[in-house]
Amino acid sequence: MADYIKELNDEQRAAVLYDEGPSLVIAGAGSGKTRVLTYKIAHLLEGGYQPWNILALTFTNKAAREMKNRIALQVGEEKARRLWMGTFHSIFLRILRAESSLLGFTSHFTIYDTADSKSLLRSILKEMGLDEKVYKPGSVQARISQAKNHLVAPSMYANSREVQEDDMRARMPAIKDVYRRYWERCRQADAMDFDDLLFYTFLLFRDHPDVLARYQTQFGYILVDEYQDTNFAQHSIVLQLGKAHRRVCVVGDDAQSIYSFRGADIDNILSFTSAYPGAKVFKLQQNYRSTQNIVKAANSLIAKNQRQIHKEAFSEKEAGEPLTLFQAYSDVEEGEIIANKVMEIYRHEHCTYADFAILYRTNAQSRIFEEVFRKRSVPYRIYGGLSFYQRKEVKDVIAYFRLVVNPNDEEAFKRIINYPARGIGETTVNKIVAAATEHQVSLWTVLCQPTGYGIAFNKGTLNKLQGFKELISGFLERLYHEDAFTLGQAIIQSTGILRDIVQENTPEALSRKENIEELLNGMSDFCGQRKEEGDSHTGLDDFLSEVSLLTDQDTDKDADQPRITLMTVHAAKGLEFKNVFVVGLEENLFPSAMSGDSPRAMEEERRLFYVAITRAEEHCFLSYARTRYRFGKMEFGSPSRFLKDIDARCLRLPHEERPLRSGGSRPATTFSPTPTVEEAPRRLRRITASPAPAVTTPTKRGGSPAAAVSPGQLIEHERFGVGEVIRVEGEGENAKATIHFRNAGDKQLLLRFARFKVIG
Repeated sequence: MADYIKELNDEQRAAVLYDEGPSLVIAGAGSGKTRVLTYKIAHLLEGGYQPWNILALTFTNKAAREMKNRIALQVGEEKARRLWMGTFHSIFLRILRAESSLLGFTSHFTIYDTADSKSLLRSILKEMGLDEKVYKPGSVQARISQAKNHLVAPSMYANSREVQEDDMRARMPAIKDVYRRYWERCRQADAMDFDDLLFYTFLLFRDHPDVLARYQTQFGYILVDEYQDTNFAQHSIVLQLGKAHRRVCVVGDDAQSIYSFRGADIDNILSFTSAYPGAKVFKLQQNYRSTQNIVKAANSLIAKNQRQIHKEAFSEKEAGEPLTLFQAYSDVEEGEIIANKVMEIYRHEHCTYADFAILYRTNAQSRIFEEVFRKRSVPYRIYGGLSFYQRKEVKDVIAYFRLVVNPNDEEAFKRIINYPARGIGETTVNKIVAAATEHQVSLWTVLCQPTGYGIAFNKGTLNKLQGFKELISGFLERLYHEDAFTLGQAIIQSTGILRDIVQENTPEALSRKENIEELLNGMSDFCGQRKEEGDSHTGLDDFLSEVSLLTDQDTDKDADQPRITLMTVHAAKGLEFKNVFVVGLEENLFPSAMSGDSPRAMEEERRLFYVAITRAEEHCFLSYARTRYRFGKMEFGSPSRFLKDIDARCLRLPHEERPLRSGGSRPATTFSPTPTVEEAPRRLRRITASPAPAVTTPTKRGGSPAAAVSPGQLIEHERFGVGEVIRVEGEGENAKATIHFRNAGDKQLLLRFARFKVIG
């Protein structure tokens, strides 16, 4: 037995050595999945298989490279290099290049990326006279992609009553014709898109049995990584290649199936033993990543799912601390609590910032954490995306704001004059730019008097330009009479940006919509906080001044320094960190409101939470806010149902008593000891069922708001949480109170605008 085989535990070794038929390796979080895959391939090579007889399919190039490198250490570079190992798309492209003539393509066919595909669809929509506002290219593309990934050709699409009814409900009955034209145009152009690489491979094997037989013979052993993420097309092709010899090994974890929105089908892994009768199932249950408490918490959570392959993960690492649950009064206080805890661990446990990750359900949630870390000069990075103010939809809205504050802003003008599309083309804009350059005036000045600067537009174009001018002019008249939130909300509504985005019914469009709503939330908070602090500078220009300081910090010169990672839970899959914070654990946020009516969708949300918890090695912190700004208004929330799914013995719950008044130093949020077996479930039920706080402003006594509070009193603020009044100054409408908040530090609030109630 090779030395590397001896490194494996019993479950891993059994999975690696088995070679008598199909096998399913259920690899729990942190269980050494990559090691098992690479050692199994090395074992096959040493057992007589030639490199070109092994087909290993992965989902990322990075995973393929990592495995090849590891295999090379065991069997040498030459053998590893000659393996058929790579992503589904790269391997199938290689096959299609070799067999292209059988499908009516040349071997040099073009690959259309997403942008190419959208561009062609736009041309087709224009030719067919279809309104892009109804037939959004992104939505059309998504529907065609979904059809291809389910192996539905244009003729099948057109003949499916169910599909046609769905398109009718979406007010896009002509999709079937668009799909047919798109299919034909791609063939005419000798081009395939990414989905075609799967579809045409399936068609090749289906329609040419001799070709299929040749590849079945060549690929004597097939291995697939992350099988829970496969879609119908990928599953079908693996079945085509493996059904003859049945030497198929798939590795994955049904508990980490979280990509249904991309077409992944959990049934592929759940029904593997039905597709391959007699398949052997191996369960890798030892978790090498996390402490015992984290593993037990994750086990108790995922046990609540009905549709799963049962396993009982365990860890032989130290017991570790329970998962800590933070309760915040608001999303703002949640950010402060998390930042405080990060700094506490950073100072006392000698970590680097790279040891921390903040995980959230939606991209939009990054804003509050970005801002709280910026205030503390703590380095962070947005993993797999842009920082909040660099996202396209946010920059589009900010460009409108900039133009309203300064109509002479050339870059803002060019960015949004035809967004959303209002029929003002590039030729028209170029004429305005040329005239402005010649006369040394701004683009806005030319727009206001085009004929005065020697530009002749036809009546239709003039009307469109006039419409844009009147739109912006209307906002200009309101600039100094309304606060940033009120005017910002009006700009977003009147320009139709949100309307334009929501018509494209895709996960990406939903994320863009949430980002714009979060921008409004930030504006509402900006105005409310400044009023409370007695600062009258709440206009759109004031808001932009603050935002410009934030966006300037997005260009970080010290990009290589360790930094905290902010990311969605979806982006975190496959990663691990010493300290993980899972935030925003509220109903309708995590789980998502969109999953409420579907047991299947709710189970995927629970798997998503399982993925989040199992990223943690040593510490896992959970948090929720009792109030959160949504759509620019404060809404009350309730804790996520998933918190009740976790064995309360694995949780450290928030201290339920009010903090005692303190003299000089004031402690951060405190926690009660880990609850006993008997009391834990009762206490957790009480927390997760706690009513929303009744937030009120202080009652005026004797005509003076200052009389409502006095030094030493405890107050409960709707955004900053619990605090102690340090001093009160001024009289009447000018009365101010300095308050030390448990998590947000010292704030000076103008009492007539302050949003709190006295609690002690």
